[in-house]
Amino acid sequence: MTEKRMLIVDAELVKRIDENRGDLGRSEFINFLMDSELKEKEKEEGKKQSGVTRDEFHQFQEGTRELLRNFLEFFISYGLELGKQPSNSEFEHLSHKLQSLGGSAKVKGS
Repeated sequence: MTEKRMLIVDAELVKRIDENRGDLGRSEFINFLMDSELKEKEKEEGKKQSGVTRDEFHQFQEGTRELLRNFLEFFISYGLELGKQPSNSEFEHLSHKLQSLGGSAKVKGS
């Protein structure tokens, strides 16, 4: 048999419990309410943890820009090493893109 304790509550609260508990006993009803509330809180905490913060997203965005900049830099230098000279307009376009990516990461990182 479980140990029992007495809980003193306002008469108005006992009346609300009795009006809403249906076939459940008072103790069972209070236990049910507490379990329901705790499950809701666990769900809410789970939802909060499943997303990303603004800082995490910003770091991801900066990392992606840095990766793209390194990627472009590698292929430009790789193309120059092979001896294939890109057209001036193509080279200037890639250089400008590379500089803009590098500049945006430095400005935002400062």
